[in-house]
Amino acid sequence: MRLSKLKQLFSPEVLLWLMPAALVVPNVILDITDYSNWLVKITNVVAPFSIYLWLTSLSPKVGRTVFFMLPFLFYAGFQVVLLYLYGESIIAVDMFLNLVTTNVAEATELLGNLLVALATVILLYLVPLVWGIISAFMRQEAGPVSVSYARRISKLLLMASVGLIVAAYIFIPRFNVFRHIFPFNVMNNTVTAISRTIDTSRYYATSADFDFDAICEHPDSLREVYVLVIGETSRADNWQLGGYERATNPLLSRRSDIVFFDKALSQSNTTHKSVPLLLAPVTTETFGDSIYEVKSVITAFNQVGYGTAFFSNQARNRSFIDYFASEAQTVRFLRDDGHAHYDQELIDMMNNYISSASANKLFIVLHTYGSHFKYLDRYTGEYRAFTPDNSNEAIKSNRDRLINAYDNTIVYTDAMLDDIANMLDSLDCPSAMLYLSDHGEDIYDDPRNRFLHSSPVPTYHQIHVPLLLWISHEYNFVHPETLSIARAHQHNNIASNDIVFHTLLDIADIRTKYCDISRSIVNSSYEDRPRTYLNDYNESVPLDFSGLRGYDFVLLKEKNILSK
Repeated sequence: MRLSKLKQLFSPEVLLWLMPAALVVPNVILDITDYSNWLVKITNVVAPFSIYLWLTSLSPKVGRTVFFMLPFLFYAGFQVVLLYLYGESIIAVDMFLNLVTTNVAEATELLGNLLVALATVILLYLVPLVWGIISAFMRQEAGPVSVSYARRISKLLLMASVGLIVAAYIFIPRFNVFRHIFPFNVMNNTVTAISRTIDTSRYYATSADFDFDAICEHPDSLREVYVLVIGETSRADNWQLGGYERATNPLLSRRSDIVFFDKALSQSNTTHKSVPLLLAPVTTETFGDSIYEVKSVITAFNQVGYGTAFFSNQARNRSFIDYFASEAQTVRFLRDDGHAHYDQELIDMMNNYISSASANKLFIVLHTYGSHFKYLDRYTGEYRAFTPDNSNEAIKSNRDRLINAYDNTIVYTDAMLDDIANMLDSLDCPSAMLYLSDHGEDIYDDPRNRFLHSSPVPTYHQIHVPLLLWISHEYNFVHPETLSIARAHQHNNIASNDIVFHTLLDIADIRTKYCDISRSIVNSSYEDRPRTYLNDYNESVPLDFSGLRGYDFVLLKEKNILSK
């Protein structure tokens, strides 16, 4: 009797309806978290469910059909994990690109904090998949009456879906099936991600003829050293220099030769877009088309005779960062040896390079690992200024410990930047250091309980980043106006990615048609521009259309980054 009930429970007739119901779970969650229009909400559930049901009812061999629906199972499972992690939005193009540009160590660090989401995915999708495989192996078939009934229902729902979609296009501005209905939007994003990956792989060919035609107006005999430090996952609100109540910058805060720009916003919350955006002569408006055809600021320095170096504490990820790094005459990625390293090792590499370089002028890029999760692993014991910090478990109840560990990463970065400034100062030549972070981080800061970065839609904490400039005494002696001009702009509404290329060239007096001095924060011609964000579709959008929510705009206004 019990065996009979068990067979009835796990019959193909049950699977016929269970699979479509499981696959629309992400749609229901997206309706709750993302969509406000009821027509979109209804369409987002009815249209996919009707297709899933139609597919499962195509054949009485439901188990075999379920196996062929594996791509939909993958999308649904990935979407559930994403919703658990970020609480909203579909699988973005950038999320797919993150899969191929995130190193194994990063993924492993995060995996342990997704156990609930992974267990949910197993229950919702792996179990029915295994069930379907077993059913197919046992040659089970659903009864003709059940299949016929499901097919009729699916056709009625399909016709209703067509009417709903037509109505949505008529009554809802900017409605698009391939942006608003899951999984069609994610399928479209997959195609876009593949297309971008192919275009990126052709970079060397598409950029081969690019030339800055750069010239330097400083004498060749003048020794100069300029350093760009690219931070990782550092947010401005946790910097003492930006008004944070904790002493996270005990060394830099004592210096009179530092200019901290307190209203800088990153234009992307992903490393693989933010870093190329700041290194190349592109803007959010031109990024999608031009990034494949241009070279980075490193090549501009090469062309005027500088010795160039790129030292990274990140792993290679087959993105534009790697391509731009390869433009340098000296390139080293610490993690090529397969081991984790502290950012301070970059200073040792830089010192060795400066002491052994034959070129009189040097340009060096340091790409740090900064404040990337797991925070506790980013600093040594002497920088444990805030305790307890002994937790790497990403849950809201651990927020105090996570914040302590995160703040300690800022203390560590503070010491690193101070060491670089001291080292450059000891060279007794014009030198400068520009530091900024690629993006920020969420750490359970508000009722949304968001954590990490690179989410499909940004938040205030993911885009408000630290930006600072240090100039040596010798540089200031030759160009006394530079520091005062920079200080005059320290409260401007700066787009951090937009100014790096132009500011570095302006500091070194390198001229090229690609250098726009109105984007240089050390130039009196500098101009603020309307706030823009590079969205998932590589479209330049104002902040109002970036995905920021009301809470984010409240914080932006509190910081006087936006008008009240």
